[in-house]
Amino acid sequence: MWLLKKYMPVFDWGRDYSRDTLSNDLIAAVIVTIMLIPQSLAYAMLAGLPPEAGIYASIAPIMLYAIFGTSRALAVGPVAVVSLMTAATIGQVAEQGTAGYAVAALTLAFLSGGILLLMGVFRLGFLANFLSHPVIAGFITASGILIATSQLKHVLGVPGGGHNLVEMIGALGSQLDQVNPITLVIGVAATAFLFWVRKGLKPALLRAGLKPRMADIATKAGPVAAVVATTLATWAFALDSRGVAIVGTVPQSLPPLTLPDLSPSLVSALFVPALLISVIGFVESISVAQTLAAKKRQRIDPDQELVGLGAANLGAAFTGGYPVTGGFARSVVNFDAGAETPAAGAYTAIGLAIAALALTPLIYYLPNATLAATIIVAVLSLVDFSVLKTSWIYNRADFAAVLATILLTLGFGVETGVTAGVLISIGLFLNRTSKPHIAEVGLVPGTHHFRNVLRHMVETSPTLLTIRIDESLYFANARFLEDYVLDRVLKRPELRDVVLMCSAVNEIDLSALESLEALNRRLKDLDVRLHMSEVKGPVTDRLGRTHFFEELSGNLYLAQYDAYRALATRAQAV
Repeated sequence: MWLLKKYMPVFDWGRDYSRDTLSNDLIAAVIVTIMLIPQSLAYAMLAGLPPEAGIYASIAPIMLYAIFGTSRALAVGPVAVVSLMTAATIGQVAEQGTAGYAVAALTLAFLSGGILLLMGVFRLGFLANFLSHPVIAGFITASGILIATSQLKHVLGVPGGGHNLVEMIGALGSQLDQVNPITLVIGVAATAFLFWVRKGLKPALLRAGLKPRMADIATKAGPVAAVVATTLATWAFALDSRGVAIVGTVPQSLPPLTLPDLSPSLVSALFVPALLISVIGFVESISVAQTLAAKKRQRIDPDQELVGLGAANLGAAFTGGYPVTGGFARSVVNFDAGAETPAAGAYTAIGLAIAALALTPLIYYLPNATLAATIIVAVLSLVDFSVLKTSWIYNRADFAAVLATILLTLGFGVETGVTAGVLISIGLFLNRTSKPHIAEVGLVPGTHHFRNVLRHMVETSPTLLTIRIDESLYFANARFLEDYVLDRVLKRPELRDVVLMCSAVNEIDLSALESLEALNRRLKDLDVRLHMSEVKGPVTDRLGRTHFFEELSGNLYLAQYDAYRALATRAQAV
């Protein structure tokens, strides 16, 4: 039973499921379902897929996440960034609108699901920590701009085109003479209305005396109102015959059973993009899940989240969908609406299944411009240039990384942008850890504490050099420490003892050990003894399995104060 609870959290929260919990989950499911119907259609269009693919991708994946996921509020399904990445990836292997394009989307979901599942089984959730959050913020901001720009063609009623910002704007500029006035009116009106719904509808309803819960529901249903109004107008005035692009026929059925194409050529073409989509999707999902869980003092298991998201993507691959992840907007709505367990997501899936069976004929006359407006309003909330100001003030290296990610994404497309983001994140990590902060420290008078000699008035000894290392030692920074110590020793010929204060060193790998051994020999040749203090237990144990302590020219001290008193006294005695 313990194993079932671990890998299928539904057996944990399901034990205490009550009537009150059911009521709260059902209310949340109704609100999220209303929000998801137009959103799912819109994101499928963004991915270059038929509208029904968005609904299909929101049914089985949600069900599977409810069984395997650990977040009680995360709402899984199509999201803007992953939809854009899907379109950018599949567009390179198949032509949009063909059967091969849809099959490639299934394969992408299958590969993404498999990657996430394997990462979860082997407990590799920590790998997402190597992606710098400022870099991810920059990528999402640039993606939001690209997504909004890519939808302007539907608002203007022109063919559009391009994979980056320059190409998109160039294509739109060259087609301005083809703008459909009616489509433009519908798109601009829908966009303005949705912006007003997001900012002004709830306050207006509250002033009118409506209760907060009903005002929330009405606000979340705003996109549905835009869908209904523009669909009715298009039908009543036969606007499709006047050049207004519409959704058209959408199959009236539950998600079909589908199979991805696992041919070696397609798998090899999609594997790297699938890996990037998996990592970006997981980072977005886990950030949302942990934020919402913290508000209720709940716990999220990142490795089990990988399993849950992996199962959701596999479900999408076999039911006509495309890659999915936890969405910020719908998750917040789910949380605010009172969802208490993942069952709320399952009820949402049931609601979407009913919509797929009964409501699809009603969206035949839905203008593409309305769906584009839904996407534009949703993704512009992702655009946050404040990260540039924050990073500029706090750390110029982070600022350069964020700016580079934004510019590369806008200039060369989403795939180049996300690849650059990953490489820049790894580069920042290596750069920072390859040059660890090292400080010469001295004794604060009247205490047993040691502080940086450049920042505090401290006691030092002319024959003693104490170096505090503020980073674990590994292959990338071991030589840096060796060069630093030797440089200081050569500049101070009076030195007789060097102490490495290792209170912040959590790990010393084999390369660092070899560097310490070389440092010990070099110092011995210079008639300088090497000592170590405050070495942590696990590090001591590992070093103890070698001959390092036997060959160490100096001593190992439990506390830096003990080292200072012993060596400073020795110097005075001499």
